[in-house]
Amino acid sequence: MSRSRHTALLPLLLFFQLFTTTISAQTHRFATFNIRWDNPKDEGNLWKDRAPQVIQLIQFHQIGIVGTQEVLAHQLKQLNEGLGYASIGVGRDDGATKGEFSPIHYDPIRYKLEDSGTFWLSPSPEVPSKGWDAALNRICSWGKFTSAEGERFFVFNVHYDHIGQQARVESSKLVLSKIKEINREGLPVIWMGDFNVEPENPAYQVIFDQETWKDARLISKLPSYGPKGTFTAFEWDRMPAGIIDHIFVQGKIEVLRHGILTDNYGKKYPSDHFPVLMEIRF
Repeated sequence: MSRSRHTALLPLLLFFQLFTTTISAQTHRFATFNIRWDNPKDEGNLWKDRAPQVIQLIQFHQIGIVGTQEVLAHQLKQLNEGLGYASIGVGRDDGATKGEFSPIHYDPIRYKLEDSGTFWLSPSPEVPSKGWDAALNRICSWGKFTSAEGERFFVFNVHYDHIGQQARVESSKLVLSKIKEINREGLPVIWMGDFNVEPENPAYQVIFDQETWKDARLISKLPSYGPKGTFTAFEWDRMPAGIIDHIFVQGKIEVLRHGILTDNYGKKYPSDHFPVLMEIRF
């Protein structure tokens, strides 16, 4: 290539680099990830071995906000310290530190927390409680954020009951009502978590039937990537068949990518659930 032609291409290359950098800066990577509680009976998949893998997975995929489930207080501390993130959320048993959290971890450099809260998935959402036919206390933690680019939005993170079908259906109705109550400004909303139901379940359909709510997996510009299920039970030789971890969006949100991540280490998974990631633009 001649020197003059090479010189002529430089402005075009610089423009392309600036353009792609600008586009990249305007996108956000969010994920939901049930990390599996620190169960001392998980021989071969103990939390002490999995913790670095969970942290590195989030770092590698550059996930700016991640809603996790089954998180005990010491796991929450480890994740935030390893990631350099802050988080919101409380323990479901006492509204403080006891029991599992469903926290939202966020990069404090890129996202500023404006408001936050937690409510219980029960007829008494203001206090620690078990709802309907649920086997356990279940919660939803939420945060109102402003990005470094000035975009304002909400994130709601849930963990539905694994036993009570009525509880799951009523939980969907409750969260829909609570989001409407909390989001009085009509900001974009991301609703994520371990719903413990596949798309055919009425608890999923309650949300899907709402005109303003979309499953990020179904509206992704790039077809969703990964397996057809999210719960692995740590089983290496079997791919899960049903998606029970979901991300829904409401408002002016463009879903660019969606994927179920199967990252592993030495034929082991970081958790008994695959994380679900999406990349969006407001």
